[in-house]
Amino acid sequence: MKRIIYVLMLSMFAMLIHASWTAAEEGLNIESEAAVLLEGNSGQVLYQKNGDQQMYPASLTKIATAIFVIENFNLEDTVTVSEEAVETIGTKVYLEAGEQVSLKKLVQGMLINSGNDAAAAIAEHVSGSIKNFSVELNKYLKGTVGVENTHFTNPHGLFDEEHYTTAIDLAKITQYALQNDTFKEIFGTKQLEWDGKSWDTTLLTHHLMLKGEIPYEEVTGGKTGFVNESGYTLATSAENEAVDLIVITLNGNNEYVAYEDTGALLDYGLNGFFNQTIQQGTEYITEEKKYTLPEDVVYTVQKDQSVTKKVNDEGMLQIVNEEGTSITSAALKPVEEQSEKNPVSNEKRSHTDISPFYNAVAFLSVFFIFMILAIVYLKKKSHIHS
Repeated sequence: MKRIIYVLMLSMFAMLIHASWTAAEEGLNIESEAAVLLEGNSGQVLYQKNGDQQMYPASLTKIATAIFVIENFNLEDTVTVSEEAVETIGTKVYLEAGEQVSLKKLVQGMLINSGNDAAAAIAEHVSGSIKNFSVELNKYLKGTVGVENTHFTNPHGLFDEEHYTTAIDLAKITQYALQNDTFKEIFGTKQLEWDGKSWDTTLLTHHLMLKGEIPYEEVTGGKTGFVNESGYTLATSAENEAVDLIVITLNGNNEYVAYEDTGALLDYGLNGFFNQTIQQGTEYITEEKKYTLPEDVVYTVQKDQSVTKKVNDEGMLQIVNEEGTSITSAALKPVEEQSEKNPVSNEKRSHTDISPFYNAVAFLSVFFIFMILAIVYLKKKSHIHS
């Protein structure tokens, strides 16, 4: 009975948030210690609170573990679960020592049911130990994903003072991961039949918006997290016809706060922004040079606001909002002048583009020389005959 009342309270609370939130950014009242709203196509941060502050992510760590494994290892591998993995504390999928499970199934159990035992078994299989896995994961996150303020010491997010990240880094990791179809499918899975050696069940996502207990139809994926030191953490993806959004909230005081903040940020992003695309090949001309855009550029604009496009002296296209703040920039490619691109055609033009006046002068000059030579010849011939 308590569970039913709890779910009803969450659902009513979330519907009120979703229906009533229309405030501008300055009106957002985000209670989580850190939060980020990021647009997934443009990569623009649309809102942040303490976005670069060092934080403990709890099980949001598993987003990084999942994409690292999906991209770098064979998901059809068979993993033999160790006793050490089974003994991992926290949320489990109740693996048994010696149980053989596919790597993909462990990734699913880790993301959907937040299985710490599955995360440990993954790390041991691909790297030999959790310590080695952490070294390889950190190298991947910095070198491939491109985040700078993250350092993980385990694959699951159990507390360690040296296991930290930031809200912006987590948003970027999630953005990167969602470009992978396998990750995106698992991240958005609501339920999965689980046939384990000692546990047969239906896994249900822990994310209440994705599950539908807190109705929000635009939500496409999510991951929850909690340990005492990190508070309640939440990663959420959502989309409509205008934008694709990622919301990260860290260190909420309770579950209500995490979902309230996420709902507010989703409403703000889905109702207030849209994407624009500048097509590859678009040309820009300055007083001195002509440029072209080498690839498509997507940028996110707040509704009812205009932007200005400028090209600086270094050939960078800068898109600036009404407040004069740079939204994004892109390097342009200089267009070579025709004389540099096709010297042969220029050479041909130099012979053919002579005006009719000079053609006439040349003809008359040749004619008069011929006439003079003819007169001289006739005079000499007449002198000889005389």
